[in-house]
Amino acid sequence: MTGGIEMKTKLAGRMMLPIFVLMIIVNLPLPAAFAATAKEINVSVDVALQRFAKEVKGANEFLKAAKGILVIPNVIQAGLIIGGDYGEGALRIGGKNVDYYNMTAASLGYQIGAQRKDVILVLMDEAALRKFRNSDNWQAGVDGTVTVMEYGAEGSVDTTKFKEPIIGFVFGQKGLMAGAMIKGSKFTKLKK
Repeated sequence: MTGGIEMKTKLAGRMMLPIFVLMIIVNLPLPAAFAATAKEINVSVDVALQRFAKEVKGANEFLKAAKGILVIPNVIQAGLIIGGDYGEGALRIGGKNVDYYNMTAASLGYQIGAQRKDVILVLMDEAALRKFRNSDNWQAGVDGTVTVMEYGAEGSVDTTKFKEPIIGFVFGQKGLMAGAMIKGSKFTKLKK
């Protein structure tokens, strides 16, 4: 019986190190060398929104109905067992960028490689927008639920999701990414 307890203790000890390392990585600020200027972010946000409206059938309906749109273009996702995401973008209200944010996320599990993606959060109601703007470190799944959209019938997005307070779109070079996750991602307000 003692052998089983020792094995569980060793296994728990082995799991703690990767979890501890993951927590450190997620909470470390990235060097200023990776930080984009406000002008660079503005250009990237414009390009991402244009591509989104052009490539995702039904996107314009969401953009027109939104109270606010958070666009994090060119998010870099990389991993080798421990993975992470990082990107910088802007919150747009009424066609103007009003605040700048970064997005960080971490994951643990079988993964290898790197890719770029764009993340767009469409804030559909004033309460969700207000809560997001009043938080310096908003976390998806903790501070608010994000409904992640995927392609529906005929290659378009499901516009019946308008009633959801926050709708997320994750897309890469080939359009919306199936199975993409935003839950756990942290959005931190930047000074630009």
